[in-house]
Amino acid sequence: MKVLTVFDSLKVLEKAKIPVAKYFLVKKVEEAVKVSKKIGFPLVLKIVSPDIVHKTDVKALVLDIRNEQELTKSFNSLLENIKKKMKKARIQGVLVQKMMKGQEIIIGGKEDIQFGKVLMFGLGGIFTELFDDVSFRVVPVNEKNAEDMINETKGSKILKGYRGTKYDIASLKSVLIKTSRLLEKNKKIKELDINPVIVLNKGAFAVDARIVVE
Repeated sequence: MKVLTVFDSLKVLEKAKIPVAKYFLVKKVEEAVKVSKKIGFPLVLKIVSPDIVHKTDVKALVLDIRNEQELTKSFNSLLENIKKKMKKARIQGVLVQKMMKGQEIIIGGKEDIQFGKVLMFGLGGIFTELFDDVSFRVVPVNEKNAEDMINETKGSKILKGYRGTKYDIASLKSVLIKTSRLLEKNKKIKELDINPVIVLNKGAFAVDARIVVE
């Protein structure tokens, strides 16, 4: 089994027509500053390495970078930190990505011995961690299945405007269906986590992903 880097995982999602928050892979701080003009602030930086699976555990990412000065400082300190903590890590570069703020969603998939490929949906943050608020379906998933998956979770009320903001459920259903197709068509994919998908009042975008292939 092989775990794809965040960069390679996002490329797989893009090929499956799943919307992804705009990103570039760079190796130098000068490149980061250059692409920041194309993406626009705020930004997120993520170390791209086949040896780093859980970026938060080793502080391999920086969130909410607001300007070029913060970008330069964060870029340099991020690399220094990783080189100290994980001296043997193979660093392929730094992902510079648009930071999106909306409702966090988790979409996952795995190969089950009994059922085959299974798709998972849940609201991010405390909903998943505290309440185990998730739903499952066997792949393939159609629009009705996707809608049912969303409605089965307690957190679906938030998506429908419980806190005053309505989110784009149609775009979210589209991501679920496209993820189902990705799992169905790619036999080599054994596990997949898109965490988070950020849902806005218009659109839904994958921000981070981890794909395990055979």
